[in-house]
Amino acid sequence: MGGPSNAFPMNGGEGPHSYSRNSSGQRKFIDRARKLIQEAVAEHLNIEAFSSSGAFLVADLGCSAGPNTLYAVSNVLQAVEQKCQSLGLDSQILEFQVFFNDHVGNNFNTLFRSLPQDRRYHAASVPGSFFGRLFPKNCLHFELQKKFRTSSPAWNKGRIFYPNANKDIIKAYAAQFAKDMEVFLRARASLYLLESCLVDMVKKGTISEERMDEFNLPMYYASPREMKEAVERNGRFSIKKMVELVEGLVEAYPLTGKMIASQMRAALVGLLKEKMQFGKEMLDELFDSFGWKHDESSIFELVRESSITFVLLERSTTN
Repeated sequence: MGGPSNAFPMNGGEGPHSYSRNSSGQRKFIDRARKLIQEAVAEHLNIEAFSSSGAFLVADLGCSAGPNTLYAVSNVLQAVEQKCQSLGLDSQILEFQVFFNDHVGNNFNTLFRSLPQDRRYHAASVPGSFFGRLFPKNCLHFELQKKFRTSSPAWNKGRIFYPNANKDIIKAYAAQFAKDMEVFLRARASLYLLESCLVDMVKKGTISEERMDEFNLPMYYASPREMKEAVERNGRFSIKKMVELVEGLVEAYPLTGKMIASQMRAALVGLLKEKMQFGKEMLDELFDSFGWKHDESSIFELVRESSITFVLLERSTTN
């Protein structure tokens, strides 16, 4: 599994900048994916394969902590129960075990305190990076380790992200995605604005230019084509369904700078503390500036939709 140096979990706890209180936008996509999960289970899940052992195991990889985690798991279990009912089977024949996985720094205490008392599944935490081995044989595992030298063409001086950078940097990001295969993270226009705020802090002398140059967001915007190619290269899975889910941002949540800044802070605070050595004052300055710039920037008036890609994979029986 990935080492602790690669662990940057969402901001824990239940405070104003916690991920638990800043993840309403993600809930919209979980709602949209619910029907797809039901269809996938109805069409492809073979209940008889589990009837002998009676155990049905679910793993939530990168679960974080908050209501979305429990909601997503509930959607899966409800879909399985509906499948049982459609076959005239009692869903009680299955015993559900849910493994909640995230980095070791994730606030599992908050997660487990929020578990419903009437749940009909056993819950356990599995700390560690899902890029490494988490479970016994036949489970997915990946490794993410890559470092750049200042003399490398991929040294991203004066920037923290890849769009509009030179071709070597773009190739480096693309190559990293190809190596990791399962990395599928959405980059948003707001990351440009975050970069601008960090540049302002360099100009003011709040942070050094060297610190800025050494910082890169470990995110890559993968197209559906790249995702398809990554799965084909791996050879252990086949894609049964791939659907892009588009959500109108205005309908999903108000695009205020303060709200977006709080959501980004919840997601990036661990990374900024570790890699940029940011304390509370620097974090306040960065995201206050982000909120002001967001409200003043016309680019966000053009951003009316966000999307994620739902991918249903089936493990190959020959690998």
